Amino acid sequence: MPIRVIVADDQEIARTGLRMILDAQPGIEVVAEAGDGLRAVELARRLRPDVCLFDIRMPHCDGIEATARLAGPEVADPMAVVVITTFDLDEYVYSALRAGARGFLLKDAGPDLLSQAVRAAANGDALIAPSVTARLLATFAGTGPAAPRVQPIEPLTEREEEILLTVARGRTNNEIADELYISLSTVKSHVASLMTKLGVRNRVEIAMWAYETKRVPR
Repeated sequence: MPIRVIVADDQEIARTGLRMILDAQPGIEVVAEAGDGLRAVELARRLRPDVCLFDIRMPHCDGIEATARLAGPEVADPMAVVVITTFDLDEYVYSALRAGARGFLLKDAGPDLLSQAVRAAANGDALIAPSVTARLLATFAGTGPAAPRVQPIEPLTEREEEILLTVARGRTNNEIADELYISLSTVKSHVASLMTKLGVRNRVEIAMWAYETKRVPR
């Protein structure tokens, strides 16, 4: 089955371009488009796509708010959202990740990175544009969340600490397996254990926890 995607952008030419790029990728199919955030949320709830690709600046409901409605902390069954924008602004990226986005890209990322981000989100991984990943998380780690991060009741194992650092640096499960010379199933098991111990819902939140608790060297 192809990865089903909804594209939302207030500019028709941008939506058309994104659809053309994604539809040209094997195993990816754009099933709907939206020109504003409210319509995007409506379509996503009705069609339940594998991935939602949202621009940030949209009328009625921007991409960050749309992401929060579909993937925020209060959502029981969060969807996979990748945010894409023209604006390389740290506050946009941080807000998108806080809202529950699994990926963040700039519109000049190119077809390869775009398709990688969609595939990663569909597989439960996260892909953030390399130009903003470390800068963003390290910068905002200093400010931290509104409340201090709760330390896990059960301490992380040495291997989990290793996995934590690789996730924080944006590695996919396959890359982690290669880097640490362990099986893919072992990586998935450790990532699942990290989410349980840290009380987070996805690997983006694992990465943010790692930076906010100063686990990652500056």
